[in-house]
Amino acid sequence: MIDTIDHGAAVRELRLNRPPVNALSDELIRSLHQALKLAAQDGVRALVLSGSPGRFSGGLDVPLLLTLDRLRMADLWHEFYALLGAIAQSPIPIAAAITGHAPAGGTVLALFCDWRVMAEGEYRIGLNEVQVGIELPPTLMAAFRRLIGPRKSEQLAVSGELIFAEEALRIGLVDDLAPPEQVAGRALQWCQKLLALPQEAMLGTRREARLDLTALFQTNLEPELERVIASWWRPETQHTLQVLAQRLSKNKS
Repeated sequence: MIDTIDHGAAVRELRLNRPPVNALSDELIRSLHQALKLAAQDGVRALVLSGSPGRFSGGLDVPLLLTLDRLRMADLWHEFYALLGAIAQSPIPIAAAITGHAPAGGTVLALFCDWRVMAEGEYRIGLNEVQVGIELPPTLMAAFRRLIGPRKSEQLAVSGELIFAEEALRIGLVDDLAPPEQVAGRALQWCQKLLALPQEAMLGTRREARLDLTALFQTNLEPELERVIASWWRPETQHTLQVLAQRLSKNKS
């Protein structure tokens, strides 16, 4: 589910590999979290998080998640927040190589990385949770707001609109665009450029610059998670998700 590619001793690429769209299952979430831990233990100094050509991640695997009972669903949300916390609080820089579409959970992964490069072209990104019946949690909203500002984040989050790569660059949701086949390479170049700097100065300044982001995971998130999990089981949410799952099933056939 996670392909590990070492680019020399300093930079490791973690490539999501769960066909067809790298949708986030409980297993993929755990695998990515474990890969992050191993990278730090192995002495890796920077990471690239990438996806498959044309699809970074399709977000949460809704058809699969609809088969989970309440206990497993609660476990998944706790695991997802633990993963996001690990990305936000990573002791080493992480570049997101957004290799294609990145709706919902795909965007969420990228929000907590240090830097984002996206494939140019007709690829979409954004937090469309509202459109599929999910209320956007405060921690995710705060990270979204941090990147693009209060007014634009309000407009996009409330409408659930997905935007194209050029618009994402214009508003600061991503930091760079590249041809699809060059996205991972561009992220690798960013890592190498960062690692060429004096390390103590770079890492110390990075820690200071990301204090607001890391602080999101240094409070008691249990009340928020309880609200998120409860909202998943609302009749309106379940109905909207069932309709989405049926549409996805028809698209596969």
